Amino acid sequence: MSLWAITGGAGFLGLHLSRRLLADGHQVRSLDIAPLDDAGLEAAVDEHRGDIRDTAAVARLVAGADVVVHAAAALPIQAKRENILSVNVTGTENVVAAAREAGVRRVVLISSTAVYGVPKVHPLFEDFPVHGVGWYGESKIQAEQAVRAAAGIETAIIRPKTFLGPERLGVFEILFDWIREGRRIPILGSGHNRYQLLAVSDLVDAIVRAGERPEAVSETFNIGAKEFGTVREDLGALIAHASSGSKLFPFPAKVAEVGLRGLELAHLSPLAEWHYKTAHKDSFVDIGKAERQLGWEPRLSNAQTLIDTYDWYMAHRGEWGSAGVTHRVPWNQQALGVLKKLF
Repeated sequence: MSLWAITGGAGFLGLHLSRRLLADGHQVRSLDIAPLDDAGLEAAVDEHRGDIRDTAAVARLVAGADVVVHAAAALPIQAKRENILSVNVTGTENVVAAAREAGVRRVVLISSTAVYGVPKVHPLFEDFPVHGVGWYGESKIQAEQAVRAAAGIETAIIRPKTFLGPERLGVFEILFDWIREGRRIPILGSGHNRYQLLAVSDLVDAIVRAGERPEAVSETFNIGAKEFGTVREDLGALIAHASSGSKLFPFPAKVAEVGLRGLELAHLSPLAEWHYKTAHKDSFVDIGKAERQLGWEPRLSNAQTLIDTYDWYMAHRGEWGSAGVTHRVPWNQQALGVLKKLF
């Protein structure tokens, strides 16, 4: 039995990872500025409250740990560049330094495929050049650099596609809400682009393997669904499952980019630059390296992942509170309220 320490333990990924580790018989300790807010986990997890920019809090988290999963991050919807960089870069540096000092065996960084920017060639391989879009993409590149520069400790980097599953709200709550109401669903461009997603359960399995397997040391892995179609096909499957009257409504990508950029600068949009610059383009990674070296294989397709998450949303709709900037709470729909009158 090993002790796993998780930063961002109260987040969407942290909850699912904790449950899997506990089920596997491991001990779990978590650090987050937010509470776990889950009775089952509160009884089983050694919960610490604090900020990863606080070196003392990080030192307490990693003391005696075998594996540290660094999942805490400031999301792209956060408004201030300084906040994103301090959390995602300085926070990562703190975690690596504390883990090395404490004699932790391995640190697994949860990065992002946002590090690839908006490439023209697909699929994306781990050795492709990185070029982050916006402050979030830049911060994840720098966080990866901090991990690779670490000496005296084993490290691994996971680059997941956008992941979802039960308890995921954020921007997907907006999509599900509109499908429930049978509204037209605006999509950027024609919708004939292939946009890979990822089930959180499949991501958790990849993280556990990256924390345990010797083949993961000093490696970077793309993680995404193996089965995925075009945006039209995958959203169409969700709409059909929901028995919704919703129809997809293509919107010119260039026009949308200008409008969404303005709303982002005014702090009214739930979408950040990387979202709207990639939503109408192909976006998928090659997962062969993770399959070969980790023995990992994703179970759920894009469509099934969307359906499972929608079903959870319908079963629990109305249980959450005010809007915020994490994946576990609704995101601000203020700007989209205008669009609701049009679609």
